[in-house]
Amino acid sequence: MKAPNETKPPKVLVSVDMEGVSGIVHTSEVNPDRYDYERGRALMTAEANAVVAGVLDAEPAADVLVADAHGPFRNLLPEQMDRRARLVRGKPRPLGMVAGLDGDIDAVLLIGYHARAGAGPGVIAHTMSGEVLDVRVDGRSLGEIGLNGALAGHFGVPVVMLSGDDVACAEFEELVPSAVGVAVKEAIAGSAAVTLHPEEARERLRAAAAEAVGRRAHVPPLVLDGPLTVEVDMLSPFSVDLALLVPGVSRAEGGRTVVFAAADFAEAHRLVLLLVQLASIKPG
Repeated sequence: MKAPNETKPPKVLVSVDMEGVSGIVHTSEVNPDRYDYERGRALMTAEANAVVAGVLDAEPAADVLVADAHGPFRNLLPEQMDRRARLVRGKPRPLGMVAGLDGDIDAVLLIGYHARAGAGPGVIAHTMSGEVLDVRVDGRSLGEIGLNGALAGHFGVPVVMLSGDDVACAEFEELVPSAVGVAVKEAIAGSAAVTLHPEEARERLRAAAAEAVGRRAHVPPLVLDGPLTVEVDMLSPFSVDLALLVPGVSRAEGGRTVVFAAADFAEAHRLVLLLVQLASIKPG
């Protein structure tokens, strides 16, 4: 666990996804090509700002990076962001949803996250892409919460807070039981939830962010030591065929699963990101 450095202000990374934001329940609200997306991105930006404010309530001198971590990574409205934070946006980029992460970061907060693929009744639950059915690391199923949490752990950085629906919070609690989880909605089905009023959610997020950053020294990083065996279940046979073009990737028993070995979690994460991108290619 990293010991806090009292001689310099903390550096905090806030990774913001969209499906777990209060008020959002349907893919039309998170898809740039759909009619309700502008409302979704406004709600996402407001929750990001609430968390930035909470971090700075606890640590007024903190250096806060906000990573836009949904879809195209160009959803947060830059002109509406808290000017005290810096924004990481655009893709492709190293480390994906937690771009900006390194050993100098003191704490990571995952905001607006969703449960992993197959975790019903999680709202818009999936893992990276609709083409990915599951990712298992040494037999343990990990969604975006676990994959990004373990990548932070590779750098020795704790994930101190997560927000999303109650299913996502339960997934996070299993991985990092000493961290802070904020359920801003209660899942009913994949596209339905009982959700807090957005302003109520933001008040809770601000208070929780201050608490989480203040107790970061008491939250251990999520560390998965290598070497690691990674299995990825793909939706389509074509995605499997593309994955097999990557050196070191082979087909596992069952036909839909590919497997590879990684020396450490950073290597595993990079290969998973690559397989997800390959899966976005459609047959010509």
